[in-house]
Amino acid sequence: MSAADPGSTNDPIAYFLQDIEYQGKTERTWRAYERVLRDFERFIQEYPHVDTLHDVTHRACMAWIHDQRGEVAESTLATYASYLHRFYAYMTQIGEFEENPMALVVEQMDESIDVDPTRREISVDEMRQFVIGIRHPLSRALVVTLLKTGMRAGELCNLDCRDLNLMTDAIEFNVEPRPQLHGKPESIYVSPEPARGTVVNGEERTASNKRKRPTVIPVDAELHETLVRWLAIRPDTHSPADPLFTSTSGAWGSRISADAVHATVEHHARDRGWYRTGGGASENVTPHYFRHFFTTHLRGQTGERGIVKYLRGDVADDVLDTYTHNWGDRVRETYEENIYRLL
Repeated sequence: MSAADPGSTNDPIAYFLQDIEYQGKTERTWRAYERVLRDFERFIQEYPHVDTLHDVTHRACMAWIHDQRGEVAESTLATYASYLHRFYAYMTQIGEFEENPMALVVEQMDESIDVDPTRREISVDEMRQFVIGIRHPLSRALVVTLLKTGMRAGELCNLDCRDLNLMTDAIEFNVEPRPQLHGKPESIYVSPEPARGTVVNGEERTASNKRKRPTVIPVDAELHETLVRWLAIRPDTHSPADPLFTSTSGAWGSRISADAVHATVEHHARDRGWYRTGGGASENVTPHYFRHFFTTHLRGQTGERGIVKYLRGDVADDVLDTYTHNWGDRVRETYEENIYRLL
């Protein structure tokens, strides 16, 4: 690895790269970081009134982002921005830099999350009628969980019973929740850990969680009731992971698949006139649309972008520390006061 004095921060990029190598990152990963960070370093050497990486402002970061547009795809640009953000967040955390100029840039980039002026718009009342029309306990549980949490279909499929801390006497549900849920009743834990092909909690997974951060999401009264109805009829499973959502059809008792979740949503959306073959993302209602619906309505209702970002699992480290510490207060109270009613 190209580095200056390993024990010095005269070359902050080399210092950061060595630290992420110590953290177990692969050579491919840190070389990708090095390529992006060195490109940024060369850019700011020509940027007015900026002498070193310590002096970089958010305007300089925005200028670099703008310079990259047109050269790389938007998804690649988002990856580059995340590399720079992590570099500055880490150097700020260890006290080498005074602030992270990318924090504001990333927040501004997040403003565009799921924003599409051509996308179908559905009101809460319309969504409520849609949910009420879903009768099967599993189908309703899948849809309500997606709508109430904003999680992705793959993240939903990867939930195990230990990821749910549900307080109920209506059914027998004596699963010991994972330690991260201790002291957090009526909540769901969504981990960034599961990845396709890896073994998690004793079971090989077929879907990946794309979540950047672990998240604890409150379970409100409606989601509680919906999950209890589902758990009352949930088939026994042979998986050591004890998946929360299992098939009630051909693959009886096996973990629900992302394809099955998409098929369920498509079936009910077609019945409602919200899905058409060839309709595309702007017209069709899919599990990802529910994530858009959650983000748009909760963010608009609360004005709390940080809390919504935390619940989505893509919040920055500094905000995460605040909301994790105050989970039982600010996050839960804000969520319960503002989450839309569906039943």
